Order: sequence, then structure tokens, then C-alpha cells
Amino acid sequence: MRLFAAVLPPAHVADELAAAVDQRLRGLPGAGELRWTGQAGWHFTLAFMGEVDDAVVPELTERLERAAHRTEAFPLRLHGGGHFGGRALWAGAAGGIAELRRLAERADAAARRTGLPMEEHRAYRPHLTLARTRVDTDLSPYAAALDGFEGTPWEVGELALVRSRLPVAGVAGEQPRYETLARCPMARPAASPTTSPTVRPGAKPGAEGR
Repeated sequence: MRLFAAVLPPAHVADELAAAVDQRLRGLPGAGELRWTGQAGWHFTLAFMGEVDDAVVPELTERLERAAHRTEAFPLRLHGGGHFGGRALWAGAAGGIAELRRLAERADAAARRTGLPMEEHRAYRPHLTLARTRVDTDLSPYAAALDGFEGTPWEVGELALVRSRLPVAGVAGEQPRYETLARCPMARPAASPTTSPTVRPGAKPGAEGR
């Protein structure tokens, strides 16, 4: 099965981005020629594993759970956009980018320790793919249209192991289908120290609350 680890934005965050795409991008010249991704499949890829044998999935999941548990939950928000050459348009992220990169590194390491043949290490650049093209296209107007877009912040509290099924060849408009196989909770941030109760002048210790 074809697997990857990802951070999935919550529904209300994805809805905000979908509204921005509809209002800012889909009316631009040439928008009808782009292959827009489906909102249900929006994600920030952390580590792409490719084809993984079913027998390996339990160990991979266990290692990803450890990686997630070693990482504290952190804030993230959708922010602006960009493009990779003339082939892919994406929305960016802001907030806990250092923590997101650390989580990606740990997910990659978990896959390698499972024995999966991962690609060589490259600088992690968080992106949520919005559209692709079959031919080189000037995507800069689309990226510019997302300048100033700021989504509502949310707390990233889990890593997801996702299975992707490629679209059926030759079927117009067919989208990849995604299935979340596991949700791996992250550690909660350390609680701030509680404030000691105030003792009134002249009161005996332990007298509060009586």
C-alpha cells in the first residue's frame, strides 16, 4: 500500500482555505486548466514512504507513535502560498515551523528504522498542494493572489499515517483517495506551575478553605 505521514488541518481551517481558493483563485485566467486537489485530501506531508508491504505497517505505526509522543503539540496556521516551478501550486504555513520540521525529521527517521528505502534528506518545506498542471504554467499570479491570506491558528496534536490510492487512469476528474490508518498523539506541552494559595495575614497555615 502507498503510505505517507502527514499533519491534517482540521475541518474549519480547511473550510477557510477553500473559501479563499474559490474567491481568489478559481476566477483567474487559466484556472480551469489546472487540476485542483480535493479539500478532503488536503494535508502537509511529513514523510512519504511509497509502497509499503502490509506486514511492515504494524512496526511502522509503532515507530511513528513513538516519534509523535516525543514531540510536543504546537501551534500552526495556513499562511500565504507559493509554487514549485510551473507544475504545483500550494498554500504555506506559519507558526510552529521549527516544530513541524522536527516532526517531519522524526517521521522520516521512524520510516528508515523500519527498513523502508526513503529518499535522500532534503530541506523540509511545508506546503499544502492546491493544484497541479500537466504542462509548465505561470503559477505566480495564483501564488500572489494568496498573499496576505492568514488562516485561523490551530494546535497540531497528532501525526497521521495515511494511505493514498491513485486515481483510475483515463477517468476525467478522478481524484486520489486518502484513508487515515492511524492517528498518533503528540505529547502535551508542559503545564505551567500552579500558583500557591495566598495566605491571609494572621491566618494559620492550612486554614484556607475551611
